[in-house]
Amino acid sequence: MIEKLFTVLFGDGRNMITETAGVFIENTEAGAQRDAALKHAVMAQFAAEFGAAQRGLFDRVIDALNRLPRPALALGTLGLFISAMVNPIWFAARMQGIALVPEPLWWLMGAIVSFYFGARHQAKGQEFQRSIAQTVARAPVVTQNLRALEALQAGAVLHEPSANNPALDDWRGGA
Repeated sequence: MIEKLFTVLFGDGRNMITETAGVFIENTEAGAQRDAALKHAVMAQFAAEFGAAQRGLFDRVIDALNRLPRPALALGTLGLFISAMVNPIWFAARMQGIALVPEPLWWLMGAIVSFYFGARHQAKGQEFQRSIAQTVARAPVVTQNLRALEALQAGAVLHEPSANNPALDDWRGGA
């Protein structure tokens, strides 16, 4: 009769109490596994979005060309200052030509330059996000290493000889 009661309560090799409680309370281990799977999926999505795929020659050439406009603008402006000092007549003639450029063309030039630098800012922002994703991916390893180092340090502190150990002081004095 007791055996039948235990079979009703706990089932055949199953734990009915645990299964019943599982309906009302989340299983912590299963929740941790779901969280780990979610984090893994998020990191995989980051890796796919900001992937570290091999970049071909074309991509490298385009990146190199994208780096030219800012230095060219800066060096060109310095060149204008130098040309104004070296040959003011030649510089004044060029500036008279620029004075003839219609205002809508200046607006168009401003829009093009703004879009270029805006796109550059966007690309740099995505590169920054990629580096953050890589850093976040390394965080668990760093945390584990820190815990290991703390454990080693705690072990070293536990094994340090006490300053108030007469036997140790006697041994040191005799040696």
